[in-house]
Amino acid sequence: MERFRVTDEDGGVRIDKYLTSVCEGLSRSYLQKLLKSGQVLVGGQGVKASYAVQEGDLIELEVPEAVEPEILAEPMDLDVLYEDEDIILINKPKGMVVHPAAGHYTHTLVNGLLDHCRGQLSGINGVMRPGIVHRIDMDTTGVIIACKNDLAHSCLAEQLKEHSITRRYQAIVHGVLKEDEGTVDAPIGRHPVERKKMSINYNNGREAVTHYKVLRRFRQYTHVECRLETGRTHQIRVHMASIHHPLLGDAVYGPARCPIPGLQGQTLHAGVLGIRHPRTGAYMEFTAPLPDYFAKLLRTLPE
Repeated sequence: MERFRVTDEDGGVRIDKYLTSVCEGLSRSYLQKLLKSGQVLVGGQGVKASYAVQEGDLIELEVPEAVEPEILAEPMDLDVLYEDEDIILINKPKGMVVHPAAGHYTHTLVNGLLDHCRGQLSGINGVMRPGIVHRIDMDTTGVIIACKNDLAHSCLAEQLKEHSITRRYQAIVHGVLKEDEGTVDAPIGRHPVERKKMSINYNNGREAVTHYKVLRRFRQYTHVECRLETGRTHQIRVHMASIHHPLLGDAVYGPARCPIPGLQGQTLHAGVLGIRHPRTGAYMEFTAPLPDYFAKLLRTLPE
């Protein structure tokens, strides 16, 4: 049970807004649910989210303990690019979520890996993300690596930290890029208003560097290869949008209405992943072929 005493400067503020400011890590929508379920009391009485707090109010808040759902193994037809006793590399299809999270507790890559690897996955990232050392977005296709033990996981995490992993993506972006190649060096952080989005953030963002080069120009679009130095959330999507060339199909960072009928999500493919093997130290590079929808676009877009 947490207790808060309202001061004069906070008097008159809605209680859900007040609690958001004093309870780090709890969203306003979650606090509204606690208010509705009677787990927030003012002077021993339940109140609505619209209640305006008054100076001297004693607010009692009870936050239930988080219960992690059981993550079940599911038989899946995984496209395995490579596998040994330490690592497994998968060609992830479009629409597959990498690991369980709110709204996606089944049919994720982790559910399939638990079945395929018979539970032999690293535990460093907890029960919700066993084996997962890096992620790619739900609608991004291509190579992703998972670790079968903590030794492999620690080694791969260190390679990610020192930016020594090779990651090359292919994308189709809006507009025709004039330069044959370029670099976007701009820090990325959480969007200040839309919390589900990322943005260029020079105050609180983390270093992010994307190198791009033109592979082919079309009448309204450009086919590019992007090489990552860093691996921030939505990095390529944010960086290309920041130079006014958002990814085709990306309704979050580009046009809300997709100009290609039937296209779902951004045209982004993790084509190449190169690592030093965690046990042998040998450099290994893995390639995933372009998915059919992407290859078809390249054949049909007007030049």
